[in-house]
Amino acid sequence: MTGTWRHLPATARAIALSATTAVAAAQARDGQAYDEAVGGLAADERSGLVLGAVVRLLLEETHPDGLTGDDIRQVLTHCVQESTRWRTEVDPHVVLVLLAGALGVYDPDGDESPPDASALARHAPLLVADLLAATKVPLDDYLAAAFAEIERTERQD
Repeated sequence: MTGTWRHLPATARAIALSATTAVAAAQARDGQAYDEAVGGLAADERSGLVLGAVVRLLLEETHPDGLTGDDIRQVLTHCVQESTRWRTEVDPHVVLVLLAGALGVYDPDGDESPPDASALARHAPLLVADLLAATKVPLDDYLAAAFAEIERTERQD
């Protein structure tokens, strides 16, 4: 996986830049930088689509033989435990919704209290940073692949 997202339209570049900044802040456990970057993600509802695609690609990369329920539980537990060490407001339900959404199995109508876009934007970079720790591929490559996949899907529709 190699590529870049820097040739994309301004809106897509803004999402990628906010995501990159938020994930880097999560990796560095820099709360102020994280809050600022997450604000940029929350401002554009399409960022959820991009980060969801990144999460799915990371899950596929880190679990090439497929995911079991135990794998999902392990990803969820690890992300929440690592994140709560510096972000006390981490909500395991939101992380689970992100995982289920990335895998295409989340039904918001069946959720009594679906998280809002702001909560998803605050948690998605934490999940991405946690999953990235298990790979040697830079985030830029996953973002480029996510944008290419989204573009391909939009062309087919």
